[in-house]
Amino acid sequence: MTYSFSPLIKRGDSPIVLAQPHGGTDVPLTIWDRFNTVGQALADTDWHINRLYDGLLENASVIQTPVHRYVIDANRDPAGVSLYPGQNTTTLCPLTDFDGRPIYRDGQEPSNDEVEERRTSFHAPYHEAIAEELERVRQKFGVAVLYDCHSIRSNIPFLFEGELPVFNIGSNVGQTCAPMIEQITVEACRADVNVETVVNARFKGGWTTRHYGQPETGIHAIQMETAQRAYMFEQSPWAYAPERADKTRATLKSILTQLEAQALAGAFSNASTSR
Repeated sequence: MTYSFSPLIKRGDSPIVLAQPHGGTDVPLTIWDRFNTVGQALADTDWHINRLYDGLLENASVIQTPVHRYVIDANRDPAGVSLYPGQNTTTLCPLTDFDGRPIYRDGQEPSNDEVEERRTSFHAPYHEAIAEELERVRQKFGVAVLYDCHSIRSNIPFLFEGELPVFNIGSNVGQTCAPMIEQITVEACRADVNVETVVNARFKGGWTTRHYGQPETGIHAIQMETAQRAYMFEQSPWAYAPERADKTRATLKSILTQLEAQALAGAFSNASTSR
């Protein structure tokens, strides 16, 4: 089976590249018909992620995939290696939702051959687009900062205990970016004393952040996982909440504008991860 797919690419004029792997809701009909009602609910979408970040940094490049994460998770290791060994998580082609419930009708799960086909059709083009854009940006500015945009429901017992903090920053324990990039991100979030921020806790950065974040090459990466209560209603029909979102957007805008200014000033050039 051959799928038609193209990542959505907005090329900007900034050292900042925004990646959005989980905001898409497209599901090929041949896969949709095999989902059960849990799968067809698409509950684990990063709902409104593009709207949340839209216009915060006008010159930033943006790369999205329109394909839903239940078809293939563009932020998982293409080899299928778990990012969080020993912890509950979902796979390259998920078989369950974030609550551990099956998303396929009995006997309709993808075979190994189909998983590989989806990888080449959906996962590979998205990451080819990211790699090309990061290289273009690095050639122009001498540095590139990949900012991986995510959101998730605040309470998912299958994945983590308790209520998730609003801002969850991941740099794979400082390995994927210059210390200043993490510092700027953390300080901007903690400027709002009414919301909780954590660094490299449950979410340390997915495959995208870990794969591209190589500060010694001039490419830095950091992941932001935002609890969805900070900008939307966390139940179907998953409505956007403008008043909440505006406050959250102000924090995100502060992060991105500071990262861009420091990148253009050369602060991240030849940076290492030493602390």
